[in-house]
Formats: sequence, C-alpha cells, structure tokens
Amino acid sequence: MSSELRLKKLRGSGGFIMATVNDDQQRKGNLGGPDLFLAPVGRLDSEKISKHYCNTCEKEYEGSPKIEYENPNEIVAENLVLLEKGQYICTTCGSILAEYRNFSKPDEAASVGAAIPVTNTNVATPQPAQSFELQEKPKAAGVKTFSSITGLGVYDTEARKVGIVKEMGIQPDQSSIVLVVTRNDGTDVTIKWDDIRKIGEVVLLGSLLENNLKCKCGYTNSQGSKFCESCGNKLK
Repeated sequence: MSSELRLKKLRGSGGFIMATVNDDQQRKGNLGGPDLFLAPVGRLDSEKISKHYCNTCEKEYEGSPKIEYENPNEIVAENLVLLEKGQYICTTCGSILAEYRNFSKPDEAASVGAAIPVTNTNVATPQPAQSFELQEKPKAAGVKTFSSITGLGVYDTEARKVGIVKEMGIQPDQSSIVLVVTRNDGTDVTIKWDDIRKIGEVVLLGSLLENNLKCKCGYTNSQGSKFCESCGNKLK
C-alpha cells in the first residue's frame, strides 16, 4: 500500500482541520461517504496540520489546534481496551473541534464481546461473561445501565455524526440490549443492538437516525419503533 501523504480535510463535530495524511489514515477516516472524519483517525502529528477551522469562532486559523489526550488503558468490553482518548481544541476560544477514541483488541481474531459492567473498576481484569451481574438502577427512558462504554461518536449510513454514546443498557423487560445516544440537539434516543453495524473507534449505525421517537407520554422509544414501547400509541 502506498504511504504517499496527501493534504485532506478531516471533519469534526465542531470544525475541521487540513492535514497531510497517509493511505491508512484516509482509510480510517472514510466512513462510507464523501467526507473524511477526524474521530476514527485519532491523534495526528501537529506538524502535519496546516490549518484548522472552528465552528464557534466561524474562522479559519493557520497551524494546528491544541491537542489534549490521555491514555486510560481501560477495559471497556470483552476483548476491547480503550488505549487513548483525546480532543482537538480551538486555540482561540477553547471549543472542541473533534474528539477521538483509540481502541485495541487483545485478540485480533476474536470479536468484541459484552460490555464491562459499571461495578468493575476501569483497569480490572475482565471476568467471564456469565459472572456479570447487571445493575437494576433505572436510568433515563426506562433503560437500566450495565456498561461503562461512553463517549464514542455515533455516525449514520450517510457518514454524518448524529451524537455520542451516553450509556449502554437493557430495556425494562430485559429483552433487548440498547445504546442510549445523546443526539446533536441534546436529546436522548435509544438504539437497538440489531440497528448497529459496527462498534470500533466509532459507532456506525445500519440506518439513518429517525426523529419523533419520543411519545407524548414522555417515553423515548428505540430506533425504528413505530409504536410507543410504553403506552402503545402510534408514533408520528
């Protein structure tokens, strides 16, 4: 594979950068649409960044934004470790241009398993899935939490960032695993596990994120719901 560097625009939720990237970085940033995204690429060398644009300032600046990161080495699921998380920050107003998470699979041949419950410490050795005890702690929209995976960017089939993962849990009837996603407008929506195409550096949905999932009774329904899962009323 060619390692030739090319100047590309990489988008974030709060702006974009212009940077020279190699073929592998372009592949990571391509989520299936015409644009490249910064979140899946991770941390770039600041010397490779020629410009950055801030949506808050509505201005373009020469050079790299500020890059802050940490290395938690947190086990967030079976066979999935959060190695690094960071932010690209506007040097003028301090707004976040983009966030990223870098993960590692200790066993590359195996798939990612169940999420680690919040009762475990961040660096604890993962236990067998059958030993996990789900917490019965009610959360927003009737979802009960059992995962520590939060903060991942969520993208739809048109490679648009639609929100971030707030928490992972199960429906009150214990029948379905869901993600609770905080959308760009600040509202929460639950997404069924079957509607998720891929979880890695980001969460990629298998469809567009629908609106009008909140019923007049106040319950926020799962992605794809046609009727309220709480009261049975037809959704708009």
